[in-house]
Amino acid sequence: MNAQLQGIEARFEPMTETALDAVLTIETQAYPHPWQRQHFVDCLANGYQAQMLLAEDALLGYFVAMKGFEEVHLLNIAVAPVHQRQGWAQVMLDALALWARGLGMQWVWLEARASNTRAIHIYKAHGFRYVGLRKQYYPADQGQREDALVMSLKL
Repeated sequence: MNAQLQGIEARFEPMTETALDAVLTIETQAYPHPWQRQHFVDCLANGYQAQMLLAEDALLGYFVAMKGFEEVHLLNIAVAPVHQRQGWAQVMLDALALWARGLGMQWVWLEARASNTRAIHIYKAHGFRYVGLRKQYYPADQGQREDALVMSLKL
């Protein structure tokens, strides 16, 4: 699938282990508590949907999702900080929804850090709705934990 935004031609490619250095660079820039390499390796080994969004050779972002029964769970999504606020997260969410619909899925589920208001705003704008709270779900600074908002999108 190709996408064009602001005159930039972008394409999706499957995430591979050889691309993990670039993925981890974005992951550590984008998140205060990033996934480790092994998280990505395990997702790839388990056949999860892991897609990278590229413009020429530049990695704009990526997402990782897991199929369930009639639902998809978005596990990770990130846009390179230099490419944020340009609409690429919406492009990736559109691609995720298109893939899930193609599989006959009914829902997309995700968790978002309660403090991540930018991401929550993007998800709401994309049609996701708040459905619950997971107390102390995410690691936080100084050994603390942070709540996660559970959100879903009906396909």
